[in-house]
Amino acid sequence: MERTAVNPVTWSEELGFNQGELVSGHTRTLYCSGQTAMSAEGRPEHEGDMAGQLALSLANLEAVLGEAGMALPNLVRLNVYTTDVDLLFQHYGVLAARLGGAGAAPATTMLGVVRLAVPGQMVELEGTAVA
Repeated sequence: MERTAVNPVTWSEELGFNQGELVSGHTRTLYCSGQTAMSAEGRPEHEGDMAGQLALSLANLEAVLGEAGMALPNLVRLNVYTTDVDLLFQHYGVLAARLGGAGAAPATTMLGVVRLAVPGQMVELEGTAVA
């Protein structure tokens, strides 16, 4: 698989994401359902703790990727849904550090939403990965 970052502007690179990802030669695409801060037993975790929810949501996304034989560097698209954009920005380093540490800079969109499917959840991560 060959990936080419598409950045007609460069400010996004400093924030850890590319404006676009051109992918060619891949053989598998994984579309991940939104991952939240749910335990392996399906219980919500870290109520009221954005950093904790963000970390567990990302760990859950990584688990889905791992089950498919992929990892964070395979992410080409990441959608971030949150019930509190300002609070998420205060803890965005949790996400940026893990992505940056893995060498991943997927095209990313962040959206503020009224609520998520599970009451008390504040962030949901939805990804697309290729290998």
